[in-house]
Amino acid sequence: MSPPLVLALMSFCFLFFGYLGVPVPFSLMAGVFVGAFLTDVSFAAIVQKIFDGVDSEALLAIPFFLLVGELMSSANVVVRIANLSLSLVGHIKGGLSQVVVVFSMFFSEMSGSTTADVAVMSRALGTPMRREGYSPDFIAAIIAAASTIAALVPPSITAVVYGAVGNVSIAGLFMAGVVPGLMIGFGLMIYCYLFGPVGARKPRASFRQVVFATGDAALPLMIPVILLGGILTGWFTPTEAGVVAVIWIIAVVIPALNRKHIRKIPYDFCLAGLIFSLPLITIGAANAFGWMLAYLRGAIVIADWITSIAGNNPQYMMLLLVALFTVVGDFIEPVPTIIIFMPLVTTLTQAGDINGVHMGVVLIATLAFGMITPPYGLVLLMASKFVGVPFSKALRAALPIYIVFLLTITFTIYFPKVVLWLPKHVIPESVGCFKSPAGTGYICPNS
Repeated sequence: MSPPLVLALMSFCFLFFGYLGVPVPFSLMAGVFVGAFLTDVSFAAIVQKIFDGVDSEALLAIPFFLLVGELMSSANVVVRIANLSLSLVGHIKGGLSQVVVVFSMFFSEMSGSTTADVAVMSRALGTPMRREGYSPDFIAAIIAAASTIAALVPPSITAVVYGAVGNVSIAGLFMAGVVPGLMIGFGLMIYCYLFGPVGARKPRASFRQVVFATGDAALPLMIPVILLGGILTGWFTPTEAGVVAVIWIIAVVIPALNRKHIRKIPYDFCLAGLIFSLPLITIGAANAFGWMLAYLRGAIVIADWITSIAGNNPQYMMLLLVALFTVVGDFIEPVPTIIIFMPLVTTLTQAGDINGVHMGVVLIATLAFGMITPPYGLVLLMASKFVGVPFSKALRAALPIYIVFLLTITFTIYFPKVVLWLPKHVIPESVGCFKSPAGTGYICPNS
């Protein structure tokens, strides 16, 4: 049977089972087994590719980042971060909607998980927003949109997977994700100010109150300092930084702020391990599916199609990839999407002479956008469930917010120097810079 027909059958099988409600990893494996049955690929080779997908040291960072988020949320220390956010922006027009965005910008730098963000914000801020008269559909939309910041800013789990699979510097992706992450955050704040509900504006907090709230949240806020400081100074790898952050929470934060939670720590470990099993099995299945895609030359066919339209123009290539990832991200979560299409991304990155970190940040931002778009929209679906509003109503409320993401993605594509400025100056080697033969400074690529 011809490779294009096999690919079509694999894709149909995956989509068919997916729409029946079969979990993503099993739907992917159904497509893989169909492909193996119709080709000369052995089932032993498929099993090997599943294990190859999860056999990566860089992926060990994920369970520790998940554990950080779980410990922070279950120990109720997030209340202190919410109070700090309230003291900073509670007086601005939009009230608690502004607090949601700022809270997410803080908490995203601790958990790295969009799903953890949406769960924590829904519990911590969903009910207060209802009491102040915000419509449930707007609450779900703004919480879902704000939670996507976690996919971009460090310690983004999506960036860890992209870096591990694509052999791209994870630290470089962390640093390059700061600009688009802040753009989405400030863009959402501007949207809430201009177009969102007025809300119940709080009195402006005094300088003393802000200082007190900052001091009250100082111990939890040390977590991003540990994560970023350790990685940027070279003291820790991302995995080791996650371990140190967990130790900090268990040894310092919880005993100081919520001593009663100590007896529940084993449960947090078990829950984090259970949550990690979900992306892990998806990573294995997606790696096998992606390998079959490459084996059947699917990546080459798509790459040839894109280059035939875009030529060697890197911006056009990225725009076409954004269109592809937007469509695919509507149906599949970011992690399997990255793994399945990484051979295609690598081919186009080389063909367009695009910086690997730049390409990674563009696609991660696109996949973050896909998490609030129909028909899948994982975090929007979660937010609507937590808030108790139909998905269709939350979707209608989220539609105007899409402009913030589209502007951010476009800026990220056309202004690589701005996006890569931070990693070039903090970790030059992460974006391909090398030390000057003269012995002073670095020589960096043009992009």
